[in-house]
Amino acid sequence: MITAQMVKTLREKTGAGIMDCKKALAEHEGDMDKASEYLREKGLAAAEKKASRTASEGVIDSYIHLGGKVGVLLELNCETDFVAKTQEFKELAHNIAMQIAAMKPLYIDKEEIPKDVLEKEHQIAKAQAANEGKPEHLLDRIADGRLERFLKESCLLRQEYIKDGDKTVKELLTEAVSKIGENIQIGRFVRFAVGENQSAEEEQESEEGN
Repeated sequence: MITAQMVKTLREKTGAGIMDCKKALAEHEGDMDKASEYLREKGLAAAEKKASRTASEGVIDSYIHLGGKVGVLLELNCETDFVAKTQEFKELAHNIAMQIAAMKPLYIDKEEIPKDVLEKEHQIAKAQAANEGKPEHLLDRIADGRLERFLKESCLLRQEYIKDGDKTVKELLTEAVSKIGENIQIGRFVRFAVGENQSAEEEQESEEGN
C-alpha cells in the first residue's frame, strides 16, 4: 500500500510532483530507491530536452563568507523573468554561490578549460606516476584517472554538492530543471579571496626568477 507519508518522503527526496511520486511508487511496489532512480532518470530525460532552449533571464547572486575574506558573484540563467523572481530559483543561485566560495572551482565545466592546460595537467600526472615507479604501459591510464580527479575538483558542475555529497552540482541543476520546468544554466562566476591575487603574483615572480 502506498501511503501519503511515502509520497511525501519521495517528493522531498527528488523534488518531483505528487502524481509522479505516486506513480513511481506504485510501479515499483513501494520500493523507495527504485522509485527515486526512476524519477531521476525521468528528470534527466526532461532536462536534456530543455537544454537547447534559450536561457537569457536570471539573477546575479552574491555571497560573502568568513567575515568578508571570501566573496562570490554568480550569474544563474533561466528562460523567464517569472522564474528568475521565484524564491526557489534565488535559493538555488545562492546555494551554488556558497558552493563556489567553499570549493574554489576554476571553471564551469571541461569545455571551458584551455587545451594546453589539460595537456599540461596530463603530462604532470604522467610524470608523477613515472616518478612513483608505475609500469610504463600503465602511465597514460593512470594519468587519465588523475586528470579526471582534477576535473572533479576544478569544474563546478562536476564537484560534489556541499549540501548533499550523493549528487554533483550538475545533478542539482538537473533536478531543478525537472522541478521548475525551465532550462537553467550557470552563466559565469568569479570568486575573490583577500590576499589570493597577491600570493599568486609572488608565486609567479618566484617561478620567473628560477
